[in-house]
Amino acid sequence: MNYFFGLVISGLTRGSIYALLALGYTMVYGIIELINFAHGEIYMIGAFTALILASVLSIAGLDSISILVLASIVAMVYSAAYGFTMEKIAYKPVRNSQRLSALISAIGMSLFLQNYVRLAQTSNFLPFPALIPDFPFLRALPFRVTSAQFIIFVTTAIVMILLTFLIKFTRIGKSMRAASQDKTMAMLLGVNVNRVISMTFVIGSATAALGGVLISSYTGQINFYIGFLAGIKAFVAAVLGGIGSIPGAVLGSFVLGWTESFGAGYISSDYEDVFAFAILVLILIFKPSGLLGRPENKKV
Repeated sequence: MNYFFGLVISGLTRGSIYALLALGYTMVYGIIELINFAHGEIYMIGAFTALILASVLSIAGLDSISILVLASIVAMVYSAAYGFTMEKIAYKPVRNSQRLSALISAIGMSLFLQNYVRLAQTSNFLPFPALIPDFPFLRALPFRVTSAQFIIFVTTAIVMILLTFLIKFTRIGKSMRAASQDKTMAMLLGVNVNRVISMTFVIGSATAALGGVLISSYTGQINFYIGFLAGIKAFVAAVLGGIGSIPGAVLGSFVLGWTESFGAGYISSDYEDVFAFAILVLILIFKPSGLLGRPENKKV
């Protein structure tokens, strides 16, 4: 039973990180129908930013929690700036072009950011400091949850609540919903669609950077390539739940996390990635729009 609960917690950890990334994919797609394949690299840049800042702050003698909070905030702001700039340079000029042009631009930006960080930093794995201290109250739980896992769960839950509030009750959230339904009509009603799209990239990049900081502190290592596979998995989670649906992105992330965890735990960890894409294929065969996605009815 302890082994089973351990797999549940492991899957929940994976799913929480995938959710922070998948939100960026689904928000961008919901508004401009573009898959931002450079999103995983923003996750990686956030982690590297936090590593550099943590190294500086540790010399200053700050405690680990203060370092984690400050490093996370700076990484989110810095990555949000990258997301904003990336949208203006790589995506806005081809927004009204053929979808293939936007796809090639996204892939090109992903490769550029990967190699930029590889050249600016290193191609080797670097150790990431364990910034999350042990919480004594977790020892009283009937199953084992590490402090890093607990922080990941709580942080993801807070981000989901704040994002839900933002989209449902704030002006920018209502503008996002209007732009996702009909950009032309939204512009006629006074919505600044360009600003809405930029804000969507900013929010998605910030959440991705936060996920990069948390998972790097949890695993204890980092390199320039960590964003690629994480980004692909998060994209799978977004499609699994229904691309364009925020609740679907969260649900798909947890389904994917638990599928990987139980598959690796009870079958073989060698096929961990196979399980992720196998569950995607099975669900899309029976429900092509994803778990919570709605089929599109296009007039011809």
